[in-house]
Amino acid sequence: MDALIDEYLEYLRVEKGLAYNTLDSYRRDLRDYARFLARRNETPTAATRQAVAAYLVALTRQGRAASTVARRLAALKSFYQFLVQSQRLAQDPTVELESPKQKKRLPRVLTVKEIELLLAQPDPSTPAGLRDSAMLELLYASGMRVSELVSLNCDDVSLDLGYLRCVGKGAKERIVPIGSLAVEAVRRYLEEGRPGLVKDPRQTALFVNHHGGRLTRQGFWKLIKKYAKDAGIDKPITPHILRHSFATHLLENGADLRAVQEMLGHADISTTQIYTHLTQSRIRDVYSRAHPRA
Repeated sequence: MDALIDEYLEYLRVEKGLAYNTLDSYRRDLRDYARFLARRNETPTAATRQAVAAYLVALTRQGRAASTVARRLAALKSFYQFLVQSQRLAQDPTVELESPKQKKRLPRVLTVKEIELLLAQPDPSTPAGLRDSAMLELLYASGMRVSELVSLNCDDVSLDLGYLRCVGKGAKERIVPIGSLAVEAVRRYLEEGRPGLVKDPRQTALFVNHHGGRLTRQGFWKLIKKYAKDAGIDKPITPHILRHSFATHLLENGADLRAVQEMLGHADISTTQIYTHLTQSRIRDVYSRAHPRA
């Protein structure tokens, strides 16, 4: 089974261009499934639809969320499709299985005032503060994922044109406009902050840590949590909240849904439409509070 999983993951890496974190998630899910089958004295290549269904039922009984069960089933469907295509199986046992219905949860966002408080926290008198200010401004200005942000190299950002180039899920490249405040924050960081952090002149990473190496997702996570606490924001904060806020604020101010989809790098517009539900929810809240006969 381990050999099959490794071959499948290599296929996803080469043919689909999936990111390391996604591949690692698939590996954990498939190994968990293999352990379940082993307890039943079954193998993945001989498993029936009933065996796969039993695995999904077992996950539910363990108290796993519907989203987790759906993700596991998606991993199994993809794995079995690979086995059929590579002629290791004649029939896919997952073909008639459907994902459990999931509750649609609206993403958490910050208000414009909270965004302004958060962006005002870094200390511009230090190289690290200039870096953090540039990162926060850029993340909110572009709607990038944090993994895309920390993967940026210096030549991915065109300050004169006000654009950046980033590589998202599936190794898909996109060009995203950035506003004047973000441009100025990055320019100042490059001129006054980055030279004080970089140890090796050959370093290409745009954002570096105090050792001079590329800043990690975990490193940025700690920074944004600290700044949110300093700003007195009591909402649960993740780097992704700036991406959600970016999309929501654009749509609230009349941006075209398709344009927001392109900037976020969503393959399917239905993924972007969750933000329209959020803006509609806010409109209803305003109406309920303000209308005398609501």
